[in-house]
Amino acid sequence: QFQLVESGGGLVQPGGSLRLSCAASGRTFSDYSMAWFRQAPRKNREFLAAIIWSPGRTDYADSVKGRFTISRDNANYTVYLQMNSLKPDDTAVYYCATRRGGVFRTPNEYANWGQGTQVTVSS
Repeated sequence: QFQLVESGGGLVQPGGSLRLSCAASGRTFSDYSMAWFRQAPRKNREFLAAIIWSPGRTDYADSVKGRFTISRDNANYTVYLQMNSLKPDDTAVYYCATRRGGVFRTPNEYANWGQGTQVTVSS
């Protein structure tokens, strides 16, 4: 059973940056992918980015490509989401998720989720 714990959320001004972390435990990850989603009030959960643990192939939603970067720390089983040039529309609860196999953009494809971390972009 996986455990995923997100951290790094908070309040940031427009144009600012945050780095979210997702620490995973419970098993090895060489054949798993990990993804970041977000959900704003009254909106559906939205795919942001994903990475296959090995060999590190990534996928990004068009809405964040060029602003957000997903990366991983193999030694510590941690995935990061570096978020730059943040906008008020980025305000949401951010979740990480994991599944065995390839990268998917649909939330239903992921069985394991963290508890979420709030990101608020406001002046």
